Amino acid sequence: MYQRRRSVTVKRCVICAAMSIALFGSVQGIAWSVNPTGYGQAGGEYDIRIPRVPSGELSKAKKVKPPFAATPDVLAEGKDIFLGVGGCVSCHGPEGRGDGAAASNLPIQPRNFTNPKFHTLRTPGELMWILKNGSMGQSGRVPGTGMLPVVQPKGFITEAQGWKALLYELSLGQ
Repeated sequence: MYQRRRSVTVKRCVICAAMSIALFGSVQGIAWSVNPTGYGQAGGEYDIRIPRVPSGELSKAKKVKPPFAATPDVLAEGKDIFLGVGGCVSCHGPEGRGDGAAASNLPIQPRNFTNPKFHTLRTPGELMWILKNGSMGQSGRVPGTGMLPVVQPKGFITEAQGWKALLYELSLGQ
């Protein structure tokens, strides 16, 4: 049990270190004449109406559907991944409100997954694209947020784990 906890703690530290490095590199390279809405404000997540998936990939991403139904068992597994190996809790917080321990170090606050408006605007396929690719400013309309890829091959959890965590996250806004 101790070895498992230590492994999870080490993974979280690696995630936080990687996020800091990625943020330093991505934020430093952005020259905004005016900070975008929510940028650098306490509790200021970036405008939820603007997709983070690049326009050339958006229609394809919107069509992707979860391979699992959001059953109680899948949601329980998703919560365990969200709070554990997925590392989501570090930034998004234990309740998914975007108030995790690492959130205060980010220039744009993490998504508040309890906001039902967000879930009416974003599809599961778009969210999976972000889990696979991160949100480091690829769309050109949203500055890098510090969200790193977490789903393999770029990340460290499987796609099945990503879908379960995502389904759990979607349940928070209902």
